Amino acid sequence: MIRIDSVTKRYPDGTTAVDRLSLEIPDRSITVLVGPSGCGKTTTLRMINRMVEPTEGTITLDGVDITRQPVNTLRRSMGYVIQNAGLFQHRTILDNIATVPRLLGWSKDRARGRARELMERVGLDASLARRYPYQLSGGQQQRVGVARALAADPPVLLMDEPFSAVDPIVRKGLQDELLRIQAELGKTIVFVTHDIDEAIKIGTMVAVMRTGGHLAQYAPPAELLSDPADDFVEDFLGTDRGIRRLSFFPSAALELQTQPVVAVDATEQQIAARRAFGAPYLLVTDLAGKPLGWSPADELTAGPVDPARLLPYGRPFVHGRESLRAALDGTVLSPTGWAVGVDGAGRVTGVVSQQAVAEAIRTAHAEGHTAEKVAG
Repeated sequence: MIRIDSVTKRYPDGTTAVDRLSLEIPDRSITVLVGPSGCGKTTTLRMINRMVEPTEGTITLDGVDITRQPVNTLRRSMGYVIQNAGLFQHRTILDNIATVPRLLGWSKDRARGRARELMERVGLDASLARRYPYQLSGGQQQRVGVARALAADPPVLLMDEPFSAVDPIVRKGLQDELLRIQAELGKTIVFVTHDIDEAIKIGTMVAVMRTGGHLAQYAPPAELLSDPADDFVEDFLGTDRGIRRLSFFPSAALELQTQPVVAVDATEQQIAARRAFGAPYLLVTDLAGKPLGWSPADELTAGPVDPARLLPYGRPFVHGRESLRAALDGTVLSPTGWAVGVDGAGRVTGVVSQQAVAEAIRTAHAEGHTAEKVAG
């Protein structure tokens, strides 16, 4: 949908923010521009909607040069989300979201109706409609910003570090919400961030830019992690890129063990049968099947169990839905070295050892290298 062809932005003082950048941004995907400060990622984003005019080169939208249409028409055809949301403080949440539809000539009732629909879509309670931005948390304000950008149903969404000002927990929730909305709506999104973890998590394609506005590498996240183009990209990805790469390998191939799992109301015979499996620890679950904690196998007896005396079970992973990275994380966080697999409701489906996860990682890497050679 968007093609950037040999685009340069040079300012009167001689500063070159973007230098001969060429990039094809695929339709209905999230393309992330990432890099250090001064690499031209925000300038590139702003050239797409002509907030900044390029010095040289062309940008086309659906094959048409963006300079061939009035700038206001172009901008209204693109949603735009910035850090701290940039909301109108004197307008209610409902009227903030309805801003662009009203500019396009929609009636007040229609625009507000659309705004209410979008509040639900981005996870905002309807009771917030009549409040003002200062009455909302930072995360809620960012959701309003996303809703406002989507209000006129634009095919293109530009997002300039929209989640960087919120705390990590809220940020993760906003990233998940964006991925959910994208799965439903299929917009063409260009997203700017300085956070490589964010880029890898949400990007369909990731453009790593270096200082001076040069493109260092443009690839899907998994390829970026497995085959960085040069030392700059490798350094920018960080020393734990191998761990990050595990995010792209599913945990479905892991064979969970159920023998070391025992219910809190188990009989002595049932516990003895679990001990016979030979595992040094047994995972105790509550009556609903959710994990309570680990007990040394030879110390667990039938009768009341004090959860406070059990070892913590670490972070469970949803088997088949989450990745090998989540499973590995579970083994590392568990004092027993075993990760707990659960279903979507948090009920235990089995456990897996560090050794089993390590073997699955070796297999996944081997299969990945084979697939790359075949593709090559």
